[in-house]
This record gives sequence, C-alpha cells and structure tokens, in this order.
Amino acid sequence: MARSSRRRSSRSIGQKISFLFSRAGFAFLFAKAWRAVVLLMIWGFVAGGGLIAWYAYDMPDIRQVAQPERRPAITLLADDGTVFKRYGDLYGQRVTIKDVPVNLVNAIMAIEDRRFYSHFGIDVFGLLRALVSNVIAGHVVQGGSTITQQLAKNLFLTPQRTTRRKVQEMLLAFWLEHTYTKDQILTAYLNRVYLGSGAYGVDAAADIYFGKPVSALNLRECALIAGLLRAPSRYAPTNDPVQALERAKTVLGAMVDADYITEAEKNSAIDDVPMPRRKPGAGGDGHYYADWIVDQVMALLENAPQDVVVLTTIDLKLQRIAERKLDGVLASEGASKKVEEGALVAMTTDGAVRAMVGGRDYGESQFNRATQAMRQPGSSFKPVIYLAALLQGMRPDDTFEDAPIRIGKWTPENYDGKYHGTVSARDALAKSLNTVAVRMMQNVGVSKVINTARMLGVTSDLGADLSLALGTNLVTPLELTGVYAALATGGRAVTPYGIKEIRSRDGKILYHRDDVTFPVTVNPQAVATLVDMMTGVVTYGTGKRAALDRPVAGKTGTSSDYRDAWFLGFTGDYVTGVWVGNDDNKPMKKVTGGSLPAGLWHDFMVEAEAGKPVRSLLPDVIVPAQPSVEVFSDEPLAAPEPSSANKLDALGDFIKGLARDLPTEVEHSYPAQ
Repeated sequence: MARSSRRRSSRSIGQKISFLFSRAGFAFLFAKAWRAVVLLMIWGFVAGGGLIAWYAYDMPDIRQVAQPERRPAITLLADDGTVFKRYGDLYGQRVTIKDVPVNLVNAIMAIEDRRFYSHFGIDVFGLLRALVSNVIAGHVVQGGSTITQQLAKNLFLTPQRTTRRKVQEMLLAFWLEHTYTKDQILTAYLNRVYLGSGAYGVDAAADIYFGKPVSALNLRECALIAGLLRAPSRYAPTNDPVQALERAKTVLGAMVDADYITEAEKNSAIDDVPMPRRKPGAGGDGHYYADWIVDQVMALLENAPQDVVVLTTIDLKLQRIAERKLDGVLASEGASKKVEEGALVAMTTDGAVRAMVGGRDYGESQFNRATQAMRQPGSSFKPVIYLAALLQGMRPDDTFEDAPIRIGKWTPENYDGKYHGTVSARDALAKSLNTVAVRMMQNVGVSKVINTARMLGVTSDLGADLSLALGTNLVTPLELTGVYAALATGGRAVTPYGIKEIRSRDGKILYHRDDVTFPVTVNPQAVATLVDMMTGVVTYGTGKRAALDRPVAGKTGTSSDYRDAWFLGFTGDYVTGVWVGNDDNKPMKKVTGGSLPAGLWHDFMVEAEAGKPVRSLLPDVIVPAQPSVEVFSDEPLAAPEPSSANKLDALGDFIKGLARDLPTEVEHSYPAQ
C-alpha cells in the first residue's frame, strides 16, 4: 500500500513538471507572474505617487511665475562721477537668445549643461558622472543640476540644500520642460540668474563688470561671466580678479572640449585677457560712508521704490588716504596704547563730507563710529564755551585764575594736575586748562553755552550743569566736525551732507541739493577771534603734533580716564575730526588728544593738502579789537526734532530759524575779571 502511494506521488510530481513545461503550463506561469508584476506596479505607483505627493505638497503654485521680490538697486557715484558702490539687486535689460552672443550661450552650456538641448530636464548621465566624482573625492566636487533645474530653483524654491528641495527641483524641471520650449527656458535663465555684485541676469552683469551691454561682450568676457555661475561672489572680478581670471580659463577649456571654439581661439582669448580691473571703491573703500548715504536715500525716497543713481560728495583719493592712515596708526600703536578703534571725518567748509572712516575693519564691524558712536568730546567742546564768552564781551587777553576750584563735591582738575596761576584766555585755551573753562562757564551761564552750541549745530542732548565745560556731554564725530565747520566759515550755519543728487536709472532727477549759502548764526567777528585763539593750540599748545605748513586752527580733547581722545581742526580747505577709543569704553593707555589723534590728523592732512596752495583762515573776516556781543535768552534752546526724511535737513531748518532772530550788537555784558 505504501509502495503504491509512493508510485502515485512520483507520477503526480512528474505530471506537474511535464505540465509546467507544456504550452498550457507556460501560459499558467505567465498569468501568475503577470498578476504579480501588475500588483507590484500598482503598489509601486501608489508608493511612488505617495512619495511624490509628500515631496510636492508644499511646492509653490507653478501656475503663477511672479516677478521676483528684489531690493531696488542704489548705485553710488563719487564726486567725480566714478561708481564706487552698489547696493540692492540690479537687473539689466531683458534679453532674448538673439541678443546674447553665441559665445556666451556656448560658454554657459559648456561649463553648466552640455546636453541642455537633448535632455528632458534632468541629465541622467550628468548625475551619474557627478555621483562618481563625488564618491571618489569623498565630498561634493560636482553638481548634476541642469539649466532647467537651476531655473526651477531660481523661480520657485529657496537655496537650502535638502533632499525635499532637490526632488521638488526635479519635479519643477519636468514641468518647465513640458510647458516651455528650450529657447524659452534658456532665455528665462539668462535674465534671472544671479551673477554676483547684486547683478541679476547677463545684461546687468555685463554692465557692472565691463560697462557695456551683453551684446557687446567678447569671448574672454563671455567666459568670465559664465564662470561666475559656480560661485558668483568668489569669482566676481570686483572681488578677486585673480580667481575670476583662472575660472575664465577653465570655461574656455570646457568650450574647446565641447567643440564650441578651437584651441587657437582659446589661447588667443587667454593671452589677451588683462587682469580684470577692480572698480573704484570695491573691496574696502568707503563702506561706512556708503552705508551712511544709503540710509539717507532710503529715508528721502520712502524706502527707494525704484533703482536710483546717487551722486555723492566723496573724494575717493581722500577716502583711501583716510582709511590707510587710520589703519596704519592703529596697527602700529593700537596694541601698545590699548586702543582698538577710531573714526575720521573730513569735509569742506560748506559741509560736503569728502571722507569718512567709521572703524578700522568694516568686515568685522559695520557699526559706524563716525555717525553712530555717542562719545564724550572732552576739551574739544571748549571752543563752544570760549565762543559763548566772546559773545558776551570777553577778550582774548582777559585773565583768569588757574587754581583749584570746588563746586559742591566736584573738584575739576587740569590734565597734568598742575596750576598756572593767572593766565590769559588765549593761553588757557591753548593749554586746555580745565579750571579756567569751568570759571568761564560760571561767568557766562550754562544756558548761554547751550544756546551757542545749538547755533553751531549741536543737536544731541546737553546737560544743563557746569560739567559741560569739560565736555561730559555725548556727540558723534560727524556732529562735532560739523560744529568746527561752522567755525571755519566764520559763524555761518553748516549742515554736513553727502548727497548732491539722486536720479532714476532713466535720468529723471528725484532729489537735488541746491547750492545754498546758509545764514550767519553767530557773530562772525567773535568767531574770527576764537579761530585766532585756536591757532595757538597748534602753534604752542596741546595740539602741536597737528602743525602743518599752513595755518591751522584746532582743539584737542580727552575724556576722563583716557576713554576718548580727539583732535578736530581745519585749514582753509578742509575741516577734519579724528576720534580714537574703545567700543566697550575701556580706558586707553594715557592716550590724549594731542598724541594719536593729533598725529593721525596731521598725517591725513599732509597728503590731503599736498599740491594745494596755502590759504589763510577766514580770509573774509576782519578781527576787530573789540568783538561784537550777542545776547541770549536765559532759557536754553532745545535740539531740533529729527525730520523723518533727513535729520541733517532738520538741523539746517533749525539753524536758519535761529538766524532770523539774532540781534546784531548790544552792550558789553561780560563780567569784569
């Protein structure tokens, strides 16, 4: 029975095997396999569709390709018309494939996407090649994105590198290829791609880097622009001319490999490539000044709703001198003197700011110490005290006691701790004697000193107490330099400014600063007397290091514990203010206004005045034996409220209002000594 069962079983297996190899068996197996394949395909599509849906659920609405949000471009011109800074996003003229040199199109395809006209949005061979190269290198050395993928990213996606973003980029590339022609895709790419220095599109890049439209580019220029696509900031010729040139050579080599140009054409282009010229101001010149200008443009034009070109007052030669001199002083003496920062402002006597340095390294700190740092002026505020006294009838030869003084619990002392007995006002200013300044302010009255400061352009808060005589108030270097400019004009109001004109890109004038003569706000004879006294500071006083080969009037300043050191002065050409100190307000190592600041002022002015004829100070003002006298209200004037459009214009309006109410001459009122 068992044997019979085994025989039947063997026969059954044999029959099954025979069946499987029969036509009917093959049909049966095929039907089974097809069902499995169909099921796998269905579940594969379901899984794939779910995965795509998961990646695509937060994709942007591809039915709406909106204009990109962009910052209006602000192009800054120096006083001579030279472009020295650009801010914002600059778009050139919209171009088509016909407008672009064939060399530029070929250069872009050679280095970015050689199979652009044959792939379907994704270059499979390019992806595999990049994958192998990256695995061999152990890090990312090649990318596999096509021009279509790059356009998809630029149009719709953020630049973050994630798997989700990469899958979305591929999906959008498929959609672009399905919706638009290859020429349309390439045209959009050429007009939207970022090429460094704020330039979007090849026409903007051609204008920024070569000063010409894209249609006028030659082979080497086409290669340089194509080379920017890998890393716009790194390869921009305004940033690194050497790397830009090397990258252009790589592009030219790729064009030879792709049979777009010959080896001879490549060598000719390389041989003819000059070092790309850095545009004036690129890389470091005038950053602080430019920021100051842009802030005003944004306020004047209500956030600059359009591309504008701004003609400024900056003199690039003076700007470079200022930056070099400040850096040199801090590099050579900063560490030993425990001083880390500095600022310099230079302007002409009408208030046109020609140079501004807001710190030693813009890359490390964009805080502009020339316009934003509120610091104690120390004795550099004393000319205001002396002018208030002169306006009340004081004479330069009037004498004062330089002796200990106590006011309540306050006992102001001289810098050197010594006292000189009876001294003239002229000598007291030259030697910066503190006790004399305090006694002088007691005689004049705090309110009259504050009013004098206001008429000279001081807008910051001023404490109504006698410590003001020693410069315990807070001012910015720009503000205080403007005060000295008012003295340099003989008492005429000065509003520091940097913008001469603003135009739209099509040439329409949006703002123009008229050449106006501001009114005299302070008696010019009194100012002339003060200026004459201030020359003594440089000829035999605390500011001897600032002496030049021409007349100089100035004043040193040092705040308590050597936290701030200043020198401000002027010639017949320029008014310049220098400050050094530390951002954290730490004391320096016995740095006074007559040391580093006066030396820096001297070194800057030597080069600034080079080749200029010697001019006298206040040539149009005659100093009388007895200066005229002004009378002030006993109530100190309040600082003007800043205008939303331009704080400096508010100052100008304030000063002009003061001038209308000033008396001419009154009786002598200064207390006898």
